[in-house]
Amino acid sequence: MARAAPAFTCTACGAVHRKWAGRCDACGAWNSIVEETPLAAGPKGVTARGRTVALSTLAEAEAPPPRTVSGMAEFDRVLGGGLVPASAILVGGDPGIGKSTLLLQAAAAVARAGLSCLYVSGEEAAAQVRMRAQRLGLADAPVRLAAETSLRDILTTLDAERPGLAVIDSIQTMWLDSVESAPGSVAQVRAAAHDLVSFAKRRGTAVILVGHVTKEGQIAGPRVVEHMVDTVLYFEGERGHAFRILRAVKNRFGPADEIGVFEMTGAGLAEVANPSALFLSDRDRPSPGAAVFAGIEGTRPMLTEIQALVAPSSLGTPRRAVVGLDAARLSTILAVLEARCGIPFSGLDVFLNVAGGMRVAEPAADLAVAAALLSAREDIALPADTVVFGEISLSGALRPVGQTENRLKEARKLGFTRAIAPARSKLGAGEGMRVRELSDLTAFVGEMFGAG
Repeated sequence: MARAAPAFTCTACGAVHRKWAGRCDACGAWNSIVEETPLAAGPKGVTARGRTVALSTLAEAEAPPPRTVSGMAEFDRVLGGGLVPASAILVGGDPGIGKSTLLLQAAAAVARAGLSCLYVSGEEAAAQVRMRAQRLGLADAPVRLAAETSLRDILTTLDAERPGLAVIDSIQTMWLDSVESAPGSVAQVRAAAHDLVSFAKRRGTAVILVGHVTKEGQIAGPRVVEHMVDTVLYFEGERGHAFRILRAVKNRFGPADEIGVFEMTGAGLAEVANPSALFLSDRDRPSPGAAVFAGIEGTRPMLTEIQALVAPSSLGTPRRAVVGLDAARLSTILAVLEARCGIPFSGLDVFLNVAGGMRVAEPAADLAVAAALLSAREDIALPADTVVFGEISLSGALRPVGQTENRLKEARKLGFTRAIAPARSKLGAGEGMRVRELSDLTAFVGEMFGAG
């Protein structure tokens, strides 16, 4: 029988190469290509007959999966209402952002809710995890603890204990003796994730995997791991801020892009029930360069303050500094303001920031960004009781956005009485709100800041 050809895989991006090379052609990483042992093939010409798979129709009714509510409302919200048995969850985040703290608190909450829980740490000793639990006030939680990296031993223990929830911290430290590569490599991460997900589906145990992230912010290892699991969560936050965002980017049992908001305190992560009030600064006295954006994160309406500073530049190429928003989107809005409204920003440094460390990726923030930029440039403060939302097209037209009703409800709940929105918006909750609908950016500039 002919020997299977070896495969060479990049540990940084997962690209497959026919031969070894010092540099990956796909991602440009150096010394990241390793040889993978091919799967053993059966005797030539021998085929095994499989079983017939049971089929069903789309019309058949099926009960929703049972859920275990942990008691951490923000954690349960991101999962879609609670922990689903036999589900596999992947949690990624920057080093030191608080992933282990979050999952230790979640494991303690689930264990106190009546579900048996096993926490396996491959990065810390058991004594270190106990010290963290004592600091968080979780020493009395019925969570069983282990410090191990051998996946074969971990699976044997899980098969014997049959916990309702197993937390693996982290998947990059696990190693399988049947795979001839170092822990953290593409082959090891893929094999370990496959075995853990298979165990979860076979035994009905919910498994949470902690994943490291690369410098680009993506979970390290092959992207196939994200396809294997049922839910992918990212734990986000800025080092200089106490607020943390748990964001779902994939969820087979609930809505994607749902977020949970936490605040890092000395006693661990505290849930934030009203994020809109948290991300708004002191609004008693309006200041130039600030605009309140009524956004939507998942199914949750959220108000954030967008801050801008425009100052004369002493450099040949003015600076463009952005925190919490896409820098390319800022360049587009500046170009539209200059080309369609005749408002130049050449020779001016532009600094843009989202208050509280929040990250905004929604196109509906375009009009709020433009409002903050114009307010800073003209040194004119927007009314303190006004929220702004809308998408700006390249022609300068304002395009309507979804869930207008929820945006206005959230704004009215926090005391805002006026809103600026694109024309043709579906306004279903205008009670108590004066909504000004505008069709293009030129009309917005003329009404709010004069002729510009």
